[in-house]
Amino acid sequence: MKKSFQIGSAFVGLIVGAGFASGQEVMQYFTSFGIWGTAGGIVTTLLFIFLGYTFAKLGTNLRANSHQTVLYYIGGKFIGPVLDIVITFFLFGVAVVMFAGAGSTFNQMFGITAVAGSIIMTAAVILTLLLNTNKILGIIATITPYLIAVIFVILIYSIFSMDLSIAEADELAKQQPSAASNWLLGAFLYVSYNLAAGAALLIIMTGNEKDKKAAGMGGVLGGLMLGILIILIHIGMFARIDVVAGKDMPTLELANQIHPVIGLLTAVALLGMIYNTAVGMLYSFTVRFIAPESKSYRPAVIVIGILGFIASLIGFTTLVGSVYVVMGYLGFVLIILAVAAWLRKPQNN
Repeated sequence: MKKSFQIGSAFVGLIVGAGFASGQEVMQYFTSFGIWGTAGGIVTTLLFIFLGYTFAKLGTNLRANSHQTVLYYIGGKFIGPVLDIVITFFLFGVAVVMFAGAGSTFNQMFGITAVAGSIIMTAAVILTLLLNTNKILGIIATITPYLIAVIFVILIYSIFSMDLSIAEADELAKQQPSAASNWLLGAFLYVSYNLAAGAALLIIMTGNEKDKKAAGMGGVLGGLMLGILIILIHIGMFARIDVVAGKDMPTLELANQIHPVIGLLTAVALLGMIYNTAVGMLYSFTVRFIAPESKSYRPAVIVIGILGFIASLIGFTTLVGSVYVVMGYLGFVLIILAVAAWLRKPQNN
């Protein structure tokens, strides 16, 4: 059970920065649909549980040491290479969104310009990849309990300080920008883009796990924790939609409403999760083309990092509403093929 919890926590840690740490993602895919956003959160939880289990089992059954192994297995020699290319560039896209998210966090919390904040995060990620590639994912799982604690504090505050009626909150929430045309599509797109970004690393994490039951249960626990966190963040933002409407970092805004110290702790947690996700994604993208021991690795890290920073200048909210939507639709293909591959061949327990 301990091993399953470690796998599940690492899975949450990988997706948290990309998927909902800021609250902006949850706002566009759930809260913007008002009360129905809660139903979307429930559907998302069930999908995360099932698909987390599916990808974890595929990784451990195939003894995968790279996401390529699974992608070529589920897609065959024709679709496999296409999936490989798509997923690889998804990794870069998520890193870009993380650089932009860091800029928004620094700006909203510390008054530093968004560009300066993005430069700080980009430099930190590049230096990490230059100096230490063996332990880049080592602290990801440790952030998850901290995040859960912060979210619970924010949720309790939001509910007990709610000034609007449910009807008023519902009306105001529906005025916020949405990333999908309806709540059900939003739920599926949300799961799809998150797995497009996180499946590669989940596969690698479970590929060396000999205990197949522990790996599968790790996927289940990770999916459950992700779903619960999403629902909690959604409820918290819905309750105080009058405060967070129009904010780049709604979670941070709620934390600041409680107390500046809580806001500071939340900002640190956000930056830590963004950093972890950016490092993991940029590293995975780089080593897909260049081996870490290659002489070209360090120059490539610097060039790719700078390109990611330049792309991040588009802006965090804009990137979330565009990059992630495209990832979501393309991620549907990955999910369908993965489930089909899992169903067509009996899985060993």
